Formats: sequence, C-alpha cells, structure tokens
Amino acid sequence: MKKISVNAIHEFCPQAMYLYGTYKEDGNPNFGLFSWFGYCLDGGVRVMAAVGSGKLTSDRIRASGVFSANLVSESLLPLADYCGNTMGYDEKKMDIPVNVEKGAVLPVPVLADSPWTYELEVERTVSLSGSDIFICKISNVLVAEELPDVNIPFDERLRRAAPAIAFGGGYYAALKPGTTGKWGDWKGLREAAR
Repeated sequence: MKKISVNAIHEFCPQAMYLYGTYKEDGNPNFGLFSWFGYCLDGGVRVMAAVGSGKLTSDRIRASGVFSANLVSESLLPLADYCGNTMGYDEKKMDIPVNVEKGAVLPVPVLADSPWTYELEVERTVSLSGSDIFICKISNVLVAEELPDVNIPFDERLRRAAPAIAFGGGYYAALKPGTTGKWGDWKGLREAAR
C-alpha cells in the first residue's frame, strides 16, 4: 500500500459518541455531544472525557464535578446531532422532547433511552489550549438489562445497543454487528511472523 503525507486531520478515528449530561445553574438538564471518550487505568478503570473550551458542558462539569456520559445509539442520533450543533448557552436549547431521568448514584441527568450510561465524578482535570480532559471515577453504570448478559453473544448485544460512531471530519456511521474475533484470537499471525 503506497502512502502519502497530508495535513493533520482528525478523520478515520472512529469513536463512539456520548451525550454528556449536566445540570445548568437553574437545575434544568443540558446535554452536549462528544466523541472524545476513552478509558485509562489508574488504580482501577477510569474514564477520560474531553470537552472543547468555551462550552457550557465544560463550565458545568467544572462547577459540579460530576456528569453523565450517555452512549448514543442509532435511535438517539437525531437528538445527538441537535445537541452537538446547538450551543449550550442558548436558553431554549433543551426546550425539546427528551426523556431524562436522575442518576442512580450521582446528581446528574441521564437519558432514559441510552443503552449504556456512565455516572462520572471528576478526579483530575488536564487543561489544554483548546479543551479540558476530565479524568473521572466511574461511580455507576446504568445499562439496558440485556447488555451485560454474557450468555447472549456479543454480536447480538452490540446489535441491541446499536451504538453510533463518529469518524471525525463531520461524519456519523452506524456500528454494525459482526465481530472479527476476541482478543488473543490472532495468535496465528504472531506464529506466522516468526
């Protein structure tokens, strides 16, 4: 495969999208769309969640120290696109029909229709010139009851969750089921390389 150099772009970095939920100062929920979400190990599993600077979501996370991260499924994509393209500081942003519940452990809004939601407590913040990275303790995980059932094949659980992903550069895609194998299934490649 011949390769060429291009300018720095953030395409072809598929990531699941999450709607980060916070309460505004008046107690009303606000959700912002982000795909900068990952895990790290630091005395246990932690979450790294990034938010661009100048966002209401970042301001509210800094003020409260807690937020929810709600996995965006294909059915939530219209809401996610709206929340991702409407400024949080717009007072009428959340004047839309959305099924919001309270977190089970933390004082955070959660989307009832999200198949997988984290309730997160910020432990550290790394400030960069254009964003904040929040390193968080996972205080609780709310999931659709069938998703943690390991007796259901992973492909089927993935189909039921139907996560939507972002590729960067402004593109959404559906993550279709069809795993290519489990971790460690590719031992033959290592043996063939020897």
